[in-house]
Amino acid sequence: MKKLILILSIVSYNAVFTSCAQKRTNYSENKSKQETSINSTTTMDTATFGAGCFWCVEAQFQLLEGVESVTSGFAGGTVKNPAYREVCNGNTGHAEVCNIVYDPSKISYDEMLAAFWKTHDPTQLNRQGNDVGTQYRSVIFYHNEEQKRLAEKYKKEINESNAYGKPIVTEISPFTVFYKAEDYHQDYYNANGDQPYCHYVIQPKVEEFRKIFKDKLKH
Repeated sequence: MKKLILILSIVSYNAVFTSCAQKRTNYSENKSKQETSINSTTTMDTATFGAGCFWCVEAQFQLLEGVESVTSGFAGGTVKNPAYREVCNGNTGHAEVCNIVYDPSKISYDEMLAAFWKTHDPTQLNRQGNDVGTQYRSVIFYHNEEQKRLAEKYKKEINESNAYGKPIVTEISPFTVFYKAEDYHQDYYNANGDQPYCHYVIQPKVEEFRKIFKDKLKH
Protein backbone atom coordinates (compact mmCIF):
# COMPACT_ATOMS: atom_id res chain seq x y z
CA MET A 1 0.00 0.00 0.00
CA LYS A 2 1.41 3.33 -0.98
CA LYS A 3 2.18 5.75 1.80
CA LEU A 4 -0.33 8.23 0.37
CA ILE A 5 -3.26 5.92 1.08
CA LEU A 6 -2.37 6.03 4.76
CA ILE A 7 -2.93 9.78 4.80
CA LEU A 8 -5.96 9.82 2.53
CA SER A 9 -7.77 6.91 4.16
CA ILE A 10 -7.81 8.25 7.70
CA VAL A 11 -10.16 11.21 7.31
CA SER A 12 -12.65 10.77 10.14
CA TYR A 13 -16.13 9.45 9.43
CA ASN A 14 -19.18 10.05 11.59
CA ALA A 15 -20.74 7.09 13.38
CA VAL A 16 -23.34 6.64 16.09
CA PHE A 17 -21.63 5.86 19.40
CA THR A 18 -23.32 4.32 22.39
CA SER A 19 -21.65 3.09 25.51
CA CYS A 20 -19.94 -0.25 25.17
CA ALA A 21 -19.83 -0.55 28.93
CA GLN A 22 -23.59 -0.16 29.25
CA LYS A 23 -24.22 -3.13 26.98
CA ARG A 24 -21.90 -5.58 28.76
CA THR A 25 -23.84 -6.89 31.71
CA ASN A 26 -24.88 -10.55 31.60
CA TYR A 27 -22.04 -13.04 31.55
CA SER A 28 -20.16 -15.56 33.61
CA GLU A 29 -16.82 -14.15 34.68
CA ASN A 30 -13.71 -16.18 34.07
CA LYS A 31 -10.50 -14.82 35.57
CA SER A 32 -8.30 -17.44 33.98
CA LYS A 33 -6.03 -15.53 31.59
CA GLN A 34 -3.12 -16.44 29.42
CA GLU A 35 -0.08 -14.20 29.15
CA THR A 36 0.82 -14.08 25.48
CA SER A 37 4.01 -13.02 23.72
CA ILE A 38 5.39 -13.22 20.18
CA ASN A 39 6.56 -16.63 19.05
CA SER A 40 9.75 -15.71 17.24
CA THR A 41 10.08 -19.18 15.71
CA THR A 42 7.15 -18.64 13.34
CA THR A 43 6.84 -16.59 10.18
CA MET A 44 3.94 -14.68 11.71
CA ASP A 45 4.22 -11.24 13.28
CA THR A 46 2.07 -9.57 15.94
CA ALA A 47 0.53 -6.12 16.26
CA THR A 48 -1.16 -4.92 19.45
CA PHE A 49 -3.60 -2.02 19.12
CA GLY A 50 -6.04 -0.29 21.45
CA ALA A 51 -8.74 1.81 19.79
CA GLY A 52 -11.67 1.94 22.15
CA CYS A 53 -14.01 -1.03 22.49
CA PHE A 54 -12.12 -4.16 21.47
CA TRP A 55 -15.28 -5.67 19.98
CA CYS A 56 -15.13 -3.03 17.25
CA VAL A 57 -11.41 -3.38 16.63
CA GLU A 58 -11.64 -7.16 16.44
CA ALA A 59 -14.51 -7.11 13.93
CA GLN A 60 -12.61 -4.82 11.57
CA PHE A 61 -9.18 -6.45 11.64
CA GLN A 62 -10.69 -9.90 11.15
CA LEU A 63 -11.60 -8.78 7.63
CA LEU A 64 -8.07 -8.16 6.40
CA GLU A 65 -6.23 -10.57 4.14
CA GLY A 66 -3.13 -11.82 5.94
CA VAL A 67 -4.59 -11.52 9.43
CA GLU A 68 -4.51 -14.98 10.97
CA SER A 69 -6.12 -14.30 14.33
CA VAL A 70 -7.47 -11.45 16.46
CA THR A 71 -7.70 -11.87 20.22
CA SER A 72 -9.38 -9.37 22.51
CA GLY A 73 -7.73 -8.61 25.83
CA PHE A 74 -5.87 -6.15 28.00
CA ALA A 75 -2.40 -4.60 28.00
CA GLY A 76 -0.48 -1.70 29.46
CA GLY A 77 -1.58 -2.02 33.08
CA THR A 78 -0.10 -2.91 36.44
CA VAL A 79 -2.47 -5.62 37.70
CA LYS A 80 -1.77 -9.25 36.81
CA ASN A 81 -4.55 -11.35 35.30
CA PRO A 82 -7.21 -8.63 35.37
CA ALA A 83 -10.86 -9.46 34.89
CA TYR A 84 -12.96 -7.33 32.59
CA ARG A 85 -14.86 -5.82 35.50
CA GLU A 86 -11.56 -4.73 37.07
CA VAL A 87 -10.36 -3.10 33.86
CA CYS A 88 -13.70 -1.28 33.49
CA ASN A 89 -13.17 0.62 36.72
CA GLY A 90 -10.18 2.34 35.13
CA ASN A 91 -7.84 1.64 38.04
CA THR A 92 -5.74 -1.20 36.62
CA GLY A 93 -4.02 0.93 33.98
CA HIS A 94 -4.91 -1.52 31.22
CA ALA A 95 -6.34 -0.65 27.84
CA GLU A 96 -8.75 -2.79 25.90
CA VAL A 97 -6.62 -4.06 23.04
CA CYS A 98 -6.51 -6.62 20.28
CA ASN A 99 -3.51 -8.88 19.78
CA ILE A 100 -3.39 -9.40 16.02
CA VAL A 101 -1.31 -12.17 14.49
CA TYR A 102 -0.64 -11.57 10.81
CA ASP A 103 1.43 -12.84 7.90
CA PRO A 104 3.89 -10.08 6.87
CA SER A 105 4.20 -11.65 3.43
CA LYS A 106 0.53 -10.80 2.84
CA ILE A 107 0.07 -7.59 4.80
CA SER A 108 2.72 -5.18 6.04
CA TYR A 109 2.90 -3.38 9.36
CA ASP A 110 2.46 -0.14 7.40
CA GLU A 111 -0.89 -1.46 6.19
CA MET A 112 -1.80 -2.60 9.68
CA LEU A 113 -1.16 0.93 10.90
CA ALA A 114 -3.29 2.36 8.09
CA ALA A 115 -6.14 0.16 9.28
CA PHE A 116 -5.54 1.11 12.92
CA TRP A 117 -5.83 4.84 12.26
CA LYS A 118 -9.17 4.21 10.53
CA THR A 119 -10.74 2.01 13.21
CA HIS A 120 -11.32 4.94 15.59
CA ASP A 121 -10.85 8.63 16.29
CA PRO A 122 -7.25 8.96 17.54
CA THR A 123 -7.78 12.60 18.55
CA GLN A 124 -10.00 11.64 21.49
CA LEU A 125 -8.09 11.33 24.76
CA ASN A 126 -9.06 8.38 26.95
CA ARG A 127 -12.37 7.80 25.25
CA GLN A 128 -14.15 6.67 22.11
CA GLY A 129 -17.63 8.08 21.75
CA ASN A 130 -19.53 7.39 24.96
CA ASP A 131 -16.94 4.93 26.23
CA VAL A 132 -14.87 7.02 28.62
CA GLY A 133 -11.76 6.10 30.59
CA THR A 134 -8.11 5.22 30.16
CA GLN A 135 -9.14 1.65 29.31
CA TYR A 136 -10.48 3.03 26.01
CA ARG A 137 -7.38 5.02 25.10
CA SER A 138 -5.86 5.05 21.65
CA VAL A 139 -2.61 3.13 21.92
CA ILE A 140 -0.04 1.22 19.88
CA PHE A 141 2.02 -1.30 21.82
CA TYR A 142 5.06 -1.93 19.65
CA HIS A 143 6.86 -5.27 19.67
CA ASN A 144 10.16 -4.13 18.21
CA GLU A 145 12.06 -1.02 17.22
CA GLU A 146 10.85 -1.14 13.61
CA GLN A 147 7.21 -1.07 14.74
CA LYS A 148 8.04 1.83 17.02
CA ARG A 149 9.76 3.71 14.21
CA LEU A 150 6.88 3.26 11.81
CA ALA A 151 4.21 4.15 14.37
CA GLU A 152 6.00 7.36 15.35
CA LYS A 153 6.73 8.22 11.72
CA TYR A 154 3.13 7.91 10.57
CA LYS A 155 1.73 9.63 13.64
CA LYS A 156 4.02 12.58 12.87
CA GLU A 157 3.10 12.63 9.17
CA ILE A 158 -0.64 12.42 9.85
CA ASN A 159 -0.40 15.24 12.36
CA GLU A 160 1.57 17.35 9.88
CA SER A 161 -1.07 16.70 7.22
CA ASN A 162 -3.77 17.89 9.66
CA ALA A 163 -5.96 15.08 8.35
CA TYR A 164 -8.15 15.11 11.45
CA GLY A 165 -8.10 18.83 12.11
CA LYS A 166 -6.89 18.08 15.64
CA PRO A 167 -3.71 16.52 17.06
CA ILE A 168 -3.51 12.75 17.35
CA VAL A 169 -3.17 11.68 20.98
CA THR A 170 -2.35 8.02 20.34
CA GLU A 171 0.03 6.57 22.92
CA ILE A 172 3.00 4.64 21.53
CA SER A 173 4.45 2.32 24.18
CA PRO A 174 6.52 -0.88 24.35
CA PHE A 175 4.61 -4.14 24.55
CA THR A 176 5.09 -6.02 27.81
CA VAL A 177 2.34 -8.57 28.41
CA PHE A 178 -1.09 -9.32 27.00
CA TYR A 179 -3.94 -10.85 28.98
CA LYS A 180 -6.69 -12.56 27.04
CA ALA A 181 -10.19 -11.35 27.91
CA GLU A 182 -13.01 -13.67 28.96
CA ASP A 183 -14.22 -16.10 26.31
CA TYR A 184 -17.49 -14.28 25.70
CA HIS A 185 -15.53 -11.28 24.39
CA GLN A 186 -13.88 -13.31 21.63
CA ASP A 187 -15.34 -13.10 18.10
CA TYR A 188 -18.08 -11.01 19.68
CA TYR A 189 -19.56 -9.34 16.62
CA ASN A 190 -19.82 -12.57 14.62
CA ALA A 191 -21.44 -14.36 17.55
CA ASN A 192 -23.78 -11.54 18.61
CA GLY A 193 -24.65 -9.65 15.45
CA ASP A 194 -28.29 -9.31 16.47
CA GLN A 195 -27.45 -7.35 19.62
CA PRO A 196 -28.20 -3.58 19.53
CA TYR A 197 -24.58 -2.56 20.14
CA CYS A 198 -23.42 -4.73 17.25
CA HIS A 199 -26.14 -3.44 14.94
CA TYR A 200 -25.89 0.27 15.70
CA VAL A 201 -22.20 0.71 16.54
CA ILE A 202 -20.05 -2.10 15.18
CA GLN A 203 -21.88 -2.76 11.91
CA PRO A 204 -21.51 0.81 10.54
CA LYS A 205 -17.79 0.71 11.35
CA VAL A 206 -17.40 -2.64 9.62
CA GLU A 207 -19.25 -1.43 6.52
CA GLU A 208 -17.11 1.72 6.30
CA PHE A 209 -13.96 -0.31 6.83
CA ARG A 210 -14.95 -2.65 4.00
CA LYS A 211 -15.30 0.29 1.63
CA ILE A 212 -11.96 1.85 2.49
CA PHE A 213 -9.91 -1.37 2.47
CA LYS A 214 -11.86 -3.23 -0.20
CA ASP A 215 -8.64 -4.29 -1.96
CA LYS A 216 -7.21 -5.80 1.23
CA LEU A 217 -10.16 -7.91 2.38
CA LYS A 218 -10.27 -11.67 2.68
CA HIS A 219 -12.11 -13.43 -0.10
